[in-house]
Amino acid sequence: MTTSDNDNPAETSVSFGGAATAARSMELLWGTKPAPTRGRKPGMTLEAIVAAAVEVADAEGLDGLSMRRVADALGVGTMSLYRYVASKAELHDLMLDAVMAENPPLDLETGGWRAVLERLARSSLDGYVRHPWLLRASLTRGAMGPNQTQVLDAVLAALDGIGLTGGERMAVVELVVGYVRGVARQRVDDALTQRRSGLSDEQFWTEFGQLLDVHLTETRFPALTSLWRDEEFDYVDTFEFGLARVLDGIERLVESR
Repeated sequence: MTTSDNDNPAETSVSFGGAATAARSMELLWGTKPAPTRGRKPGMTLEAIVAAAVEVADAEGLDGLSMRRVADALGVGTMSLYRYVASKAELHDLMLDAVMAENPPLDLETGGWRAVLERLARSSLDGYVRHPWLLRASLTRGAMGPNQTQVLDAVLAALDGIGLTGGERMAVVELVVGYVRGVARQRVDDALTQRRSGLSDEQFWTEFGQLLDVHLTETRFPALTSLWRDEEFDYVDTFEFGLARVLDGIERLVESR
């Protein structure tokens, strides 16, 4: 995984367009934009432009993404891109929907609501790790394309008929996605810190552990000291542990209905 040093997910989210931009994005996303009747025949495809933009963002972060940079990656002039995409905000919308297609929503249609939410969570985490710039995208204010819409529809269908209201089903989706985004943000930050320091997690804790150990005493920090020096300490996958607790809570609500 690569992520640009100046594309820290903790920074302010980028704007994925306002109402006017969203209207233009929706035309591109859903293929309803009228084809030009005059001018030269297009020499590129919108799909190729979006794919190149995703590659640039993966490697250099959103701050490194520009129409010029995408044009360079495609070996064309910058102005030629504007025949297809009018602004970077629209390009952001197209990129977001494009990566949504990497995990087919058909995988979300079997196994009951809990299994569907588990697969949604794991595939979403994989997506954030592959594309760290997604953490700066608004999933609630951007234009929704067919891929994002299909995923949401599949998840809501899995939640239908289990006793939750429409508002509660949407809240469940936001709860799971919000949990995943939090874990993904930590993993991306950890990867960035590791790259900057040149130390793996194991190397860091080996060195740092020795510095901390001399300050830990059972008198001053009894709980942490006991845990720190427990030779049989068993590490838990924090993502899976937290996901299970989130889903347990939803299951209790479902059973109460």
